[in-house]
Amino acid sequence: MERDVDLLIVGAGPTGLFAAYYAGFREMNVAVVDALPEPGGQVTAMYPEKMIFDVAGFPAVRGRDLVNGLVEQAAQFKPNYLLGRQARTCESTEDGLRVGLADGTSINTKAVLITAGMGEFNPRPLPAGDGWLGRGMVHFVPVLAEHTGQHVVIVGGGDSAFDWALALHPIAASVKIVHRRANFRAHAATVRQVRELGVEIITDAEVLALRGETLSEVDIKVKGGDSRTLPAQTVVAALGFTADLGPIESWGLELDHRAVLVDSTMKTKLDRIYAAGDVAQYPGKVKLIATGFGEAATAVNNIAVVLNPSAHLFPGHSSDGS
Repeated sequence: MERDVDLLIVGAGPTGLFAAYYAGFREMNVAVVDALPEPGGQVTAMYPEKMIFDVAGFPAVRGRDLVNGLVEQAAQFKPNYLLGRQARTCESTEDGLRVGLADGTSINTKAVLITAGMGEFNPRPLPAGDGWLGRGMVHFVPVLAEHTGQHVVIVGGGDSAFDWALALHPIAASVKIVHRRANFRAHAATVRQVRELGVEIITDAEVLALRGETLSEVDIKVKGGDSRTLPAQTVVAALGFTADLGPIESWGLELDHRAVLVDSTMKTKLDRIYAAGDVAQYPGKVKLIATGFGEAATAVNNIAVVLNPSAHLFPGHSSDGS
């Protein structure tokens, strides 16, 4: 099967969704491909219930609500979503690019915008949790209500661990954080909020075992101290994740670790291939959702000029004429 579009966006996270809106605003025919089955990228997959505080115009916005708003915003231009499909190959053609998807679909496109975030990600395992995934141990908490009235033990010391503690504290029977170090990677303000709620934070500790017919207890060992047993119907293994760009790494792009190097127009070293959001890298880059929105607009406006040299780089404001 073949499809023809003006712009193919690889990645349906917040940056990709905003790019779909903006490309429609620039009168491009757009397709959005993502290996995940739903739009929203890591926000949908990892923390749909998390409150996000650094999106302009929102004092706080739930991840799921942000994604829904972005999908609604893009919908007015009817982008074609190709979800649950991985972009694998990319080759030049006479008038653009051809991208091959894992299901055999070929997309003929005049340009590609990569908004793949951190790429394909896999949670780091909790050694003591081997065999418990789906039996009481989880890596993400997409539906908070499922843990109402439960004793929850969160393992980890990063932002996700403390965000889940804040989110679960009002509904869980108890929440405890277990971290193998004394210091945390999480934002200091979030750590302070969790402490002020009275959540017990057990540092310099490791999880020894999960126990029960269905999960009921967790054994931990504190460095230089005794072992403890904590009640737990859920263990959230928030230990971070590993990620890679998957087949995109073979496209011939210039890479810096898991990021694609771009210039000030968001163009990669390859003609008609651009990148925006967390996947894009340049000096002084700050990885925020807000940054990705601006990069998406920059990329799309520059792509518009490549596709139509008579077009203006600055299209006017979207409010003009309203």
